[in-house]
Amino acid sequence: MDRLTYMTQLQQLTSSIMDELYEADYEKLEAFVEERQVIIDGLVKQFSSQTASLSEKMEIEQLLGNDNEIVARMNVLRLEAQDWLHKRGQAKTQRNAYESGYTPDSFLMDKKK
Repeated sequence: MDRLTYMTQLQQLTSSIMDELYEADYEKLEAFVEERQVIIDGLVKQFSSQTASLSEKMEIEQLLGNDNEIVARMNVLRLEAQDWLHKRGQAKTQRNAYESGYTPDSFLMDKKK
């Protein structure tokens, strides 16, 4: 592929994720990152043979401007997952406290005073 194709794909991919960023789940963002990396690798190969023009540099800078918002959304999802795991661990600890190993033939005797 040529540089223009890579740049167009990167623009479309970034635009599509930005349109649905706050509705996207972690799987969608993971797919975005993987697809973006393939495109970036292709661009790096293209730019290693010939440097980027001024317009290409400006377009890349514009696309990189969205990274802060994308990373912020990823951090929100990470914190939600971390909170869920923490709550799950607490619930497991509480459940284990009540699920003691009782002997099936044991008796509990109360004494009256």
